[in-house]
Amino acid sequence: MKIALPDLVSNSYFPAIAAIELGFFRAEGLDMELELIHPVPATFEALRDGKVDFVAGSAHGPLWAFPGWAGSKVVCSLSQGMYWFLMMRADLKVARGDLSALRGRRIVAAGGVDLGFRGLLQEAGIDTAVEGIEIGPLPGGVPQGVSFGVAAVDALAAGTVDGLWANGMAAEKAVTSGVASIVLDVRRGDGPPAAFLFTQPALVTTDRLIAEQADAVAAAVRAIVKTQKALKADPGRATEVAEKLFPPLEAGLIRRLIERDLPYYDPAVTEEFTTGMSRFAQMMGMTDAPVPHDDIVASQYRDLWKG
Repeated sequence: MKIALPDLVSNSYFPAIAAIELGFFRAEGLDMELELIHPVPATFEALRDGKVDFVAGSAHGPLWAFPGWAGSKVVCSLSQGMYWFLMMRADLKVARGDLSALRGRRIVAAGGVDLGFRGLLQEAGIDTAVEGIEIGPLPGGVPQGVSFGVAAVDALAAGTVDGLWANGMAAEKAVTSGVASIVLDVRRGDGPPAAFLFTQPALVTTDRLIAEQADAVAAAVRAIVKTQKALKADPGRATEVAEKLFPPLEAGLIRRLIERDLPYYDPAVTEEFTTGMSRFAQMMGMTDAPVPHDDIVASQYRDLWKG
């Protein structure tokens, strides 16, 4: 089986990566391979087209390939809450939480990921057109095989963009190098509270696979739950995984990122979350009406979330 993800050098989808490298999928009888497919919409198109069996990605991401989530199912969460950060160049000296300082600035965000930032600004009552806030892709694109966050931090350091909306790895790299400061961390209380429920990292598959191989999907859920517990028990195992797959700098950062994320390592997918995400999807024009919880989530696996 194959599991695709839109960003490899990251803490965002790390439980899925670790489940392979630490042998938890194998222990459940699954021979799982990783495949990096960028950007987010293309990752879910590959799932729709049967090129991969699972996606470790954003829970709202299926909407690019499965209108109204029809034909796809979230089977468990990799962690809770919208997980991207807003970083601004350090020389701009933007205060934490100061959205007024974004006027006239150029913010880089990956395709699909940008909607989280757009929704946050809309929720905060900020009109990007009026304020002259430009949100767009990385100038020149992302080189093949390179994670978006890594490439975007380099652009931030070069001064070609003012800010970056990206994952925790990009944030850590940007901050520790002195290139940027964090302006928004939604998980930890910055920005409108509703934004926490806009999306979260999740393991997603298709209705087709659930119908044909329900036991294999259950095995995948068990593997993720066991991986989350293993990382909580010993965050140092994250370094063991990253040293096989990440560049040295990022491998050295991963443990502190995972330790920071551990409070959010809960595989449950709640109705509160899907209600908030469905509302976000309507705000962004991705759906026309609210989508019920059971149309988004494979609730038959909920007992497995308890381990």
